[in-house]
Amino acid sequence: MWLYLVVLLGLWNLLRLFRERKVVSHLQDKHVFITGCDSGFGNLLARQLDRRGMRVLAACLTENGAEELRSKTSDRLETVILDVTKTESIVAATQWVKERVGNRGLWGLVNNAGISTPSGPNEWLTKKDFAKVLDVNLLGMIDVTLNMLPLVRKARGRVVNVSSIMGRVSFFGGGYCISKHGVEAFSDSLRRELSYFGVKVAIIEPGGFKTHVTKSDRLSSNVKMVWDQATSEVKEVYGEKFLSSLINLLDQNCSEDLSLVTDCMEHALTSCHPRTRYSAGWDAKLLFLPVSYLPTFLVDTVVYWTSTKPAKAL
Repeated sequence: MWLYLVVLLGLWNLLRLFRERKVVSHLQDKHVFITGCDSGFGNLLARQLDRRGMRVLAACLTENGAEELRSKTSDRLETVILDVTKTESIVAATQWVKERVGNRGLWGLVNNAGISTPSGPNEWLTKKDFAKVLDVNLLGMIDVTLNMLPLVRKARGRVVNVSSIMGRVSFFGGGYCISKHGVEAFSDSLRRELSYFGVKVAIIEPGGFKTHVTKSDRLSSNVKMVWDQATSEVKEVYGEKFLSSLINLLDQNCSEDLSLVTDCMEHALTSCHPRTRYSAGWDAKLLFLPVSYLPTFLVDTVVYWTSTKPAKAL
């Protein structure tokens, strides 16, 4: 019996591999709109798809970021300035995209723009700190998607939303993990709704990668900032030792190979049979993803006994 199960599993994996290797035709005629292209995953993906001959419409937050990207790509790639927290900016970008795709519609929408700070222990933060992250990572992504959907539906295209492995399991406070859980939920409902129109929705769940979002000096400055704004009572409860331990923890080993993530994005856009979810990075596949399936009490216990305790912990 076990032999039959092994054979069936092997055949299933071969079939899956065969299906996933089938590529969409006429890629050179398809437009892809990507947010957050100043740096990191969005920047690399824009260059990657441009080399493949696709028509990339890259949204950057700054003109400097747009100019730098254009200098590294072909004349086929076009850029637009976009602030995903401002509806008027999104509406203008949508009109700009509409003028370029015409009746063909938009084949790919990649919601990549995101920030990670302010973050830290929840009690150190304010409502404004949470809102700042949610406005970009979740509400901004939803706003962009709702405006672009008619164009994507016309092309029977793809929506690729960048979440995080922290969208499955939360290991720190602040708006980041909350926003990524929201991305997962929004993407799940969107995928089911758009399946009736031939539109496919994929979620990218990266582990730890070295980008502008995860720079240790940037994260350290953020922790010191939210510590400074905390009340005297909170500072007494947690203590300076906890603060130092948290800052040291931020000096993490992140992968520098961003192509592990952008290859997943490219597959989601170009494969005839894209996956629903892509976990990018060995830490995501071998640590965080398995942990997300463990009983909650077990994960809580491990975190409790391996983390630095606040000064006034019981």
